Amino acid sequence: MNNNRNQLNRSLLAFAALQVMPLSLFAQGERPNILYIMCDDHAMQAISAYGSPISKLAPTPNIDRLAERGMKFNEAFVENSLSTPSRACLMTGLYSHQNGQRQLAEGIDSTKTFFSELLQGAGYSTAVVGKWHMSCSPKGFDYYHVLDDQGQYYNPTFASTGQYGNFKQEMGYATDLITDHAIEYLNNRDKNKPFCLLVHHKAPHRLWMPNTKYVSKYANVNFPLPETFWDDYETRGSAASTQKMSIDKYMEMVRDLKVPEMYDPSTPEGRDSYAGLMGEMNRMTPQQRAIIDAYYMPRNREFLSKNLTGKELIEWKYQNYIRDYMAVIASVDESVGRLLEYLDKNNLTDNTIIVYTSDQGFYMGEHGWFDKRFMYEESFHTPLIISYPKHIKEGSECNQMVQNIDFAPTFIDLAGLDKPKYMPGTSLQPLFAGAPVKKWRKSLYYHYYDYPTYHLVRKHDGVRTERYKLIHFYGKGGERAW
Repeated sequence: MNNNRNQLNRSLLAFAALQVMPLSLFAQGERPNILYIMCDDHAMQAISAYGSPISKLAPTPNIDRLAERGMKFNEAFVENSLSTPSRACLMTGLYSHQNGQRQLAEGIDSTKTFFSELLQGAGYSTAVVGKWHMSCSPKGFDYYHVLDDQGQYYNPTFASTGQYGNFKQEMGYATDLITDHAIEYLNNRDKNKPFCLLVHHKAPHRLWMPNTKYVSKYANVNFPLPETFWDDYETRGSAASTQKMSIDKYMEMVRDLKVPEMYDPSTPEGRDSYAGLMGEMNRMTPQQRAIIDAYYMPRNREFLSKNLTGKELIEWKYQNYIRDYMAVIASVDESVGRLLEYLDKNNLTDNTIIVYTSDQGFYMGEHGWFDKRFMYEESFHTPLIISYPKHIKEGSECNQMVQNIDFAPTFIDLAGLDKPKYMPGTSLQPLFAGAPVKKWRKSLYYHYYDYPTYHLVRKHDGVRTERYKLIHFYGKGGERAW
């Protein structure tokens, strides 16, 4: 009996080893590496591969190079146009109401499985660097080096693997430092495993603080106004006119546009705006501060001498907002170039799927706005470019609707695993061939919950098809179809 039991045990162990062997002995050339680059608030309009009038004056050659190597998705969307909820959708592959992260701050149901845990269990080396921005610590990662909450542009604080909450300051510009740590991980990772690296930039999130070497890059560029810049919202429901995200009324002269000379200490708003700007400026070294001041101080003197009012003032605000925003993007594009160069030099490009996207879209003056949140196209839409030399034809485009709940199923699929049945999204792999997929989704669901808070965008949900969109604002008001 004992011999039979021992033989059975040996048979079970051998069977278990066979189940593990396909993963542990899977050649790296057969399962792709994954490099996922996500910015915060990077609008499609600010990527020259998408051909907007603004981006033609401020091109993004390295991101464009990625599009030339792979596929540009023209109909990519988010489920909830807000930073933390979008990140929760990425990690869980679930809608906001399923993962618990409906709004900013607390909310994520950290008992939900992150796709990084599944890849880690499947033999991938996993890492995330940059902006994490969820209340739980990173899980499913062999290595992490993440910013404190929103992070800062200059000399930010990071926490490393196993020390979440113990944030330490590092000297430099956030986009550069995040790229440095990404490359550091690539150099030190277990080379016997395929890798999944998430590079999450803070940029180009508000305050739009450019690196010293790019601060004056677009000082003499006049960007075109969007067609809807002077929108009066007459054809919209009340939610469009009661928001607080118009450049005219709510873009702050002190904090957003760096004109501290207009500091008004007599109001809480004035004090908060000044404190917000100084919080970033005072982090700088004397050398950094001198370069920043050398650009903004003469500009501000000229502006104040003109006493602009009305439309001239609004257009001045728009121009200087876009100049700073695009100067911040210049550092992001440089970062993408550094990562592409690393992959090329280390013979990793052919077996690496590279994803470039944003956590949501952003208004660059459309409807007279900045920020995001609404289900209008500019913030609902997000850029998405994927390069995968073995399976995606160079310079291809996809016009089928995809959403950020599709990322987790895609990465799980690439790792050779079956998608969990509870995930509503779909792997993007069938789209890589370039031909339309017949049994693809015909509609998308959207839901924004974060009200009343910043910018006063009312709660709303909606459905979008290729031709129509229905937005339902609730709490007060009604439905509106486009």
